[in-house]
Amino acid sequence: MKIKTYIGAIIISTGLISCSSSEKKVEEANENVADAKEQVTEASEQLNQAKDDYNDEMNTYRTESNHRIMDNEKSISEFKARISKQKKEERVKYEKRIAELENKNTDMKKQIDEYKEEGKEKWEEFKNAYNRNMDEIQKSIKDLTNNK
Repeated sequence: MKIKTYIGAIIISTGLISCSSSEKKVEEANENVADAKEQVTEASEQLNQAKDDYNDEMNTYRTESNHRIMDNEKSISEFKARISKQKKEERVKYEKRIAELENKNTDMKKQIDEYKEEGKEKWEEFKNAYNRNMDEIQKSIKDLTNNK
């Protein structure tokens, strides 16, 4: 009878230890799930902030570019007014170049207006090429208007 009691006590102890161990594992698993959810939430917030920053940067750049385009249009318009008082041969000489610059300026406006989000790397490539082209147009306008 003592053996049965002893074996019964061992079985009950083992069962309690197993239950305690299982409960601990469940508790640890729940903590891991909670930590993972917190990490996902934090990563999601960071992603949303990065997207907002990217969109803010694009909008700011578009606004700045549109100001540059308007400045170009103003310079060209002022130059046209200045040469309108010149002889016809002088005007013709400049009008072709003015038309080219107006077309390039219009193309730049179209490019910035139609740019679609394609990721940060593509955006940086676009901005570099756009800035280079815009600088060339502005230099050409300055050269043209300073020569006359």
